[in-house]
Parts: sequence; structure tokens; C-alpha cells
Amino acid sequence: MIVFKSFKLPMKAILLQKINMTEQVLTFRQANENDIDYLLWLRQKTMTEHLVNSGLEASVEKHLDRIKYEFNEAKIILLDNKAIGLLKSKEDDKKIEIIQIQIDPKHQGLGLGQKILNTIIKKAEANNLKTILSVLKLNPAKNLYVKMGFEIIEEDKYSYKMIRLKQLTR
Repeated sequence: MIVFKSFKLPMKAILLQKINMTEQVLTFRQANENDIDYLLWLRQKTMTEHLVNSGLEASVEKHLDRIKYEFNEAKIILLDNKAIGLLKSKEDDKKIEIIQIQIDPKHQGLGLGQKILNTIIKKAEANNLKTILSVLKLNPAKNLYVKMGFEIIEEDKYSYKMIRLKQLTR
């Protein structure tokens, strides 16, 4: 059974999950300079293969550039107070932009990314906002985004820009 807690971005706890009769809680905290080593490790584990397969550079310097981009929007995803990922998102009066979402490979495939995305989508819908993101063409996460109602609105050589409009019916 999964129960969602309400939140505002920046996020606090968003879900409780019963697994083997224990509760696991996802929370978020603001990233800081002490997280750079972890974020570099995470990015190398989650993105290097997709970047290389796309023909893009995957050097430490390029990874660090991407980590530092919009760093003030970076949240460390915690599962039972243990870092398992990164979420960068930004909100204005028209949209919520998901800049980056990365889940530690040990925690991928458990539905955590989908639950985080669902929570962002619900917030966007409640506030009549669009949800946008970009994804590398060769990143399998694109399939999740399509499944969740995102549509491609632009593309370049390497990536798709995707949007999910507010649901018109409830």
C-alpha cells in the first residue's frame, strides 16, 4: 500500500510505502557543496552510458558542469534518510520544469521515479501548470515519460523536449 503525503516544492516527504510490514519514507533535502562527490558518482552511474551511446562527451568536467547547472534547485532524494538520488526542478507561473531526475541504479525499477513524477504532476495539475522535461533520445526513461502522458514537442540531434499539459478532466 502506498500513501502520499502532500508537499510543496521544495519537497518534504512525499510517500510512505509498506514493504515487508515496514514503512519507507522518501524525503528531500536541499543539496549543498558537500554533496558534489555523491552527485558526481550518481551522474556517472546513471548517465555515462546514455551520453556515450548518444555520442556526447561524458568527462568528469562535463558531468560537473551539469551538476552545477541550476544547483540551487537541486534536492537530494532520501529513502529512510539515505541518499538515493537527485531531483532538480524549477517552477514559475506557467510550468514546472524537471531539470534532472536521477535514481541510484540499486533503487531503479522500484517505481520511485514514477511516484516522484506523479507527485510533481499532481502539483502541476492542481495549480494549472504544464510539466516539462528533456530526455536523451537513447535514455530508456523516455518510455516512462511517454507512459505518464508526456509528449514530444521539440527535438534536436540528441534529445527530446517533452510536455505534459494539465488534465482537462478530473
